[in-house]
Amino acid sequence: MKRYICSIIIGMVVILSIGTYYVKVVSSASGLPKYTFKTLEGSDKELDPVIIHGSLEVNPIYEPLTIESNQTIYASERSYFENLSGIQDFQIERLIKEHRSFMRGRDSINSLYEDDDFLAYASVNEDFTKNGKMEAEFDIALLEKKGEDETSFSLELPDQERIMNVVVRDVQLVHSKLQVLTMNDVNSNDEKQTIEVHLYTIDLANKKVLSDKTLLSETFTYPNQVELEMPTDIAPSQPNSMVLISLIKGVNHEDRPYEYKPKESKLLSYHYETEKIETVKLPKKESLSPDMARGGYADGKKLYIVDTKSDKYHIKTLDLSSQKITNDMELDLAVNKKEQNFAAFKNGRVYFLLGSGRDQEGVLTSKPAQLLITDYKTGKTLYKGETVTNKKNGKNYGFNIDGLEVK
Repeated sequence: MKRYICSIIIGMVVILSIGTYYVKVVSSASGLPKYTFKTLEGSDKELDPVIIHGSLEVNPIYEPLTIESNQTIYASERSYFENLSGIQDFQIERLIKEHRSFMRGRDSINSLYEDDDFLAYASVNEDFTKNGKMEAEFDIALLEKKGEDETSFSLELPDQERIMNVVVRDVQLVHSKLQVLTMNDVNSNDEKQTIEVHLYTIDLANKKVLSDKTLLSETFTYPNQVELEMPTDIAPSQPNSMVLISLIKGVNHEDRPYEYKPKESKLLSYHYETEKIETVKLPKKESLSPDMARGGYADGKKLYIVDTKSDKYHIKTLDLSSQKITNDMELDLAVNKKEQNFAAFKNGRVYFLLGSGRDQEGVLTSKPAQLLITDYKTGKTLYKGETVTNKKNGKNYGFNIDGLEVK
């Protein structure tokens, strides 16, 4: 009898907790401004696949939000269980719906690979012992879609005693072997810092690490600085024959701004089939740099770079095989270097979003966000709009944009 009473009490507590949660949701979300895009040019139907992730940031308010199909949804308006799993990007949501069991607890798009037959996953789990040493292992999983057969296992990360941190940046399935590209912070045991790019080849059939190849290693001492970054992958979970890595060198001066060293920086490409890493020759007459390239968008064949050197934004397309600019699209938006910009390339369109900038104290400005959708081939503007709010005081809120997605 006591057991049943305990169960009833626990059930009532859960129901009351969820009820209290929804009461708070209604009261908190009702007073917040709703943001939508006001159409200035083109058809608002172009907004249907657009998803914008952002937040309101006015002390003490911090409220995540999503604008999807031109409707604002706050995190506090989502269900209790949706918020337990967090706000996922569209690609992750699709994979969860299609392969719920396989995707449980796996929410990093850079750790996923998908083709017509397989869905693969590779991440690194890290932990530190009481002695301060890192223990790390691969979490590997493979799903054969046709029969829904799943294989999962763990493997010890090679040479882990010298590694401080590991971030998985790309996963590919090449000749039945899983290729896992990572960026590693290495313990140098002195004032020096070392960062490396590693490629781990994993034998799925025999469940072992076949090789650990260091593609790139850079050691530096403060005030020198080295950054290894990858341009945003347009389709991060899809098969790709190559990846781009931007190596940026500079100096952190105490008495003057950061000094970027263009002559020592470079853009590199790694080809999975040939296993070669090469330097990409950026066209000098276009004044493109590795620093600009790291903020670009890549699809394995082309690199799309946002150029802000003129009074209008330009999207320049670098063909990676010929290493030449094949398209230079001028966008109908004036350049404002204080504003964040985001781009997406899908459905034959370029989606370009300008977020609110920040003042010298880091406070968000109240300027509306601007969205431009352009036909990639013709350069024709299909849609142009800016955010408006239903609240008279809505402009007093700090509206921050975190990302742009397109279904």
